[in-house]
Amino acid sequence: MSIETLKSRLPDYAKDIRLNLGSLAGEPSLTVEQRAGMFIAAALASRNTTVTAAIMGEFAPQLSAEALEAAKAAATIMAMNNVYYRFTHLVGGDYPNMPARLRMNVMARPGVDKATFEVWSLAVSAVNGCGMCMESHERAVRQHGLTAEQVQAAVRIASVVHAAAAALDGEAAAAAA
Repeated sequence: MSIETLKSRLPDYAKDIRLNLGSLAGEPSLTVEQRAGMFIAAALASRNTTVTAAIMGEFAPQLSAEALEAAKAAATIMAMNNVYYRFTHLVGGDYPNMPARLRMNVMARPGVDKATFEVWSLAVSAVNGCGMCMESHERAVRQHGLTAEQVQAAVRIASVVHAAAAALDGEAAAAAA
């Protein structure tokens, strides 16, 4: 499956999402590796099999095997961290000061450069809505030299991929009703 196939499956009311998918597939402010991994991590975070299959078909060939695993790892580790750290941030109390006691070894050696893994983690955190994680990863990517334009591009990709998943999920629910 490809991004063109994905675009063709989106309903007419999601025309803007189709257009945005097309333009963001060639986003010039990110490297090929950053962009491809961003699409993959965001698709996995969006949890829609059609979107994930199309994005993987389009972007996985643009990544080395190690970078593909890193994009998958970013989506997976942030799925855990976003839930845990959103809880500690929102509930407060003693929880933010308690050790997480969750393994996060992949963050130390992700298989790609630190800035790339961090920006993928930022995009997944945006999809998952963890403000604490977004702030932390945005700060890290900026310290690693990424620009505000690159950060914005990452979040734009994540938001459009997530919107494609939402449209397809809504269509599936309506068809099942």
